[in-house]
Amino acid sequence: MANKEVDDWNAKLYDDKHAFVSKYGKAIIQLLAPKQGEQILDLGCGTGDLAYNLYEQGVTIIGVDKSEKMIQQAQLKYPSIKFIVRDVLDLTYSNTFDAVFSNATLHWVKQPQQALRALYSSLKPGGRFVAEFGGKGNVKTITDEIIRQIHQLEIPYSPENFPWYFPSIGEYTSLMEEAGFSVVYAEWIDRPTPLDGDNGLRNWISQFSSSLLDSTTELVKEELITRVETTLKGTLYQNGKWVADYKRLRVTGYKN
Repeated sequence: MANKEVDDWNAKLYDDKHAFVSKYGKAIIQLLAPKQGEQILDLGCGTGDLAYNLYEQGVTIIGVDKSEKMIQQAQLKYPSIKFIVRDVLDLTYSNTFDAVFSNATLHWVKQPQQALRALYSSLKPGGRFVAEFGGKGNVKTITDEIIRQIHQLEIPYSPENFPWYFPSIGEYTSLMEEAGFSVVYAEWIDRPTPLDGDNGLRNWISQFSSSLLDSTTELVKEELITRVETTLKGTLYQNGKWVADYKRLRVTGYKN
């Protein structure tokens, strides 16, 4: 789910090959425990599947995502739901929602303090913020190898180009408290995640790591992806499937 500077998301690939993002998000909906009639903001709604799940439970839902392509796909699939193209850093809601829900989005936000302040402001007093996203060590095997191959192929790179923010429990819950939240739950989860098909790792890199490779040619991208696949096959290819080394952070906090 999207929060990137350039809208290079492929909404069709996302729906076709990365449906696991929404599938795992259903566990977060259980943590959210939505009540009929609540006003809920789905932050980083992607192509809208989890927003629709909430809508079916009688929630008044607004889905926001930074990617216009994702929002177009969501609106096409679920025309009865309100979807808006919006960066979390540009949210202007005040005391509006009973809950803010977010799945697989906040690891794209490299300004967490600013994001948390905006989310806190969006909530009604007593409202809750429930989220899951990449935590410390998330996909480290994959990203370390991508960066190693970037250096090998002499593709321009600096640490600022790393597109993600993968915090520890301590780091993120401290930021939540600084923003005003009372943190009632936080968990770091080791969740190896099967990718779809023989091209699972290739599709993952194409969908989620494309910004690391924007400065090079398609030919060099292809060589890098092939090298990463070759190097990691002995580690991450298990029982005929690629398995990504996901580590997730789940949190719940209330607005005082």
